[in-house]
Amino acid sequence: MTATPTDVGRACQGLGLGVALLLAVAGAAGCGGDGSAKPPAPSAQRTATVGDKDQHKPAPSLTLRQAIGQHMVFAYSGARPPSALRRRIARGEAAGVILFSRNVRSVAAVRTQISKLQRIKRPAAVDAPLLVMVDQEGGDVRRLPGPPAANAAATPTNAAARANGRAAGRLLRSAGVTVDLAPVVDVGRADRALANEGRTYDDNVPGVVAKASAFADGLRAAGAEPVLKHFPGFGAASTNTDDGATRIDLSLSELRALDLQPYAKIKTRAVMLSTAIYPRVDPRPAAFSKRWVVGELRGRLNFTGVAMTDDLQAPAVARFGAPAQLAFFAIKAGVDLPLFAKDYTTGARAAAGLERAVRSGALTRAQLDAGARRVLRWRLALAKAKRDN
Repeated sequence: MTATPTDVGRACQGLGLGVALLLAVAGAAGCGGDGSAKPPAPSAQRTATVGDKDQHKPAPSLTLRQAIGQHMVFAYSGARPPSALRRRIARGEAAGVILFSRNVRSVAAVRTQISKLQRIKRPAAVDAPLLVMVDQEGGDVRRLPGPPAANAAATPTNAAARANGRAAGRLLRSAGVTVDLAPVVDVGRADRALANEGRTYDDNVPGVVAKASAFADGLRAAGAEPVLKHFPGFGAASTNTDDGATRIDLSLSELRALDLQPYAKIKTRAVMLSTAIYPRVDPRPAAFSKRWVVGELRGRLNFTGVAMTDDLQAPAVARFGAPAQLAFFAIKAGVDLPLFAKDYTTGARAAAGLERAVRSGALTRAQLDAGARRVLRWRLALAKAKRDN
């Protein structure tokens, strides 16, 4: 459906010309730029996930900024969170934080800082533990010093994958980290980016499913939550989205037959969307595409958990606009957590942009509340899992 002048004008008023550009591109491609097309009918396949019985209940009584905050996981520089972030948490306007090596002096120091953040008193409506995220895949992709030493490619058996997941989970739990942005469930291809980096478990679906499931089970057994990545599949990419714009020229039927299979077979509460473009399906990055988020992930695969983006400060999406615009595209597409992984200020600007989008009418409060419910439910589920462990 082609974007109308009114649609574009409203979006421009709230967010700037980048929105108009993306809407125009989507409309010109005839791919349902506003998501008005009905998603495909659900198939017999179903992504296993935690029940979503409360998905149609009213959202908690949140202020607009608190509802927006449930969509935001904040990064920061250095070992200590900035005072602005602590104040934001106290207002109930943050779902969590993401940590990188730049934040880590030692596991003990991380535990101390995270404990302080978790103890900040929050409003009753959002009184749930913060999400605390890291990438702890193994090998070169480790934010905390410690296991797993082996990357996915160097994991020989399912038992080894489970042991790696359990070891990673114990380490994360000792640091106060609750979410591991792993395992990678991309099906590897020879001489492609992720295979060359050693980050894929196998070049076939059964091998990927078995080892990634084992790693995820090990994480959960140790008290950490896995996130499957990178939907709808990144194994065929020749360039990492951290390095530049990436296009994967596969048809939807090809992606369904191979790359999407792990998402239909592995139990998960959370999925990370790729910022690559799959031009034979949609001209937008997957993280900005209702065709992928609503039509495929939530529609055909019946996924009811939390959907988050890969880093929106990566070069792959730089040309699509400022942080506020990128956050808008993601939320409009049905994503729950647009991730800005470099610094606190950018995430704060994105949150302010979402507020402008709601006040201008470009984004509805109902869209915000749907995601806020999913994120709050996830936060409470992780708190229960921690108690049970």
